[in-house]
Amino acid sequence: MRRGVLIFTLITVVILGSAVHSVWTLLSLLVVDGSEDAISRAELPAPNSGAINDRPRLIPKIIHQTYVNESIPQHWQGPQKSCIDLHPDYEYKLWTDKKAREFIAAEYPWFLETFDGYTYPIQRADSIRYFVLHHFGGIYIDLDDGCNRSLDPLLAYPAWVRRTTPTGISNDAMGAVPRHPFFLKAIDSLPEYNRRWILPYITVMASTGPLYLSIIWRHYNSANPQGDDRVRILFPDEYNNHPWSFFTHHLGNSWHSNDVKLIFWMAQHWVLLTFIGFTVGFSLLFCIYSFCLRQRQGNTKGRFSYSRIPFYRRISQKDIELDHRHEV
Repeated sequence: MRRGVLIFTLITVVILGSAVHSVWTLLSLLVVDGSEDAISRAELPAPNSGAINDRPRLIPKIIHQTYVNESIPQHWQGPQKSCIDLHPDYEYKLWTDKKAREFIAAEYPWFLETFDGYTYPIQRADSIRYFVLHHFGGIYIDLDDGCNRSLDPLLAYPAWVRRTTPTGISNDAMGAVPRHPFFLKAIDSLPEYNRRWILPYITVMASTGPLYLSIIWRHYNSANPQGDDRVRILFPDEYNNHPWSFFTHHLGNSWHSNDVKLIFWMAQHWVLLTFIGFTVGFSLLFCIYSFCLRQRQGNTKGRFSYSRIPFYRRISQKDIELDHRHEV
């Protein structure tokens, strides 16, 4: 019995260990918020401060945005115009679907098959932003984000992204110098993460979206714990919560489908769902253990009951029949 308990315990530990290992990066995102790489409000000049001109300018003055074509919907024209008007000395690049594919075919042909094979258009819109930041450098901004002040202070950081809730980083506003190793890793890992999941939302988020970028960010930081190429993090207060913030947020989520409501509900109740999952899992393991234990006890009882018969009474039915015939 002790041997059976030991084997069962080892199997349980291996299964749980494998499960935890497979989602360890996701679990780490629940506790790692990037505060060690935060862009402090104290180091950012005020919107009209003369200190802005004293800061280094590492990132080139380019604004990248993406859309299906050049006919921008009216509700996004205002945010788009705010970024263009506030940055007259920046080059503006709108990456339409046609331009994006031509760029990938010309500069990164190894990725064209994956790019064309994406199920959802938003996956191509996600991936192209990583490629253009790696190739040209500059600042990428979603069309549903407007500019509230000049982005010049953010040019002083070799690479930056913004923190998002409930965990990880977002890909709706980010900047980098050309050939930054973080975005090199981001584009190089895209084919590996090109997988289909049951829900479209999960497929997008995990293959090209913010969840994908957050996972790459964790792997990148683990490989570069003290490197000079760390990615700086723009927290919500400097993003869009205050008058001095860099961006304003407008109506977005144009790619969301019906499964998003379920995902958002699960995100709001993740503690409850985690508890239920562990309860069901351990209950299943207990049932399996109980079944195996009963089977083993049954087999053992059968052996013991046979062995308790005295040797002089261990006689087969055939012997009895022969004895009877002999007597007759």
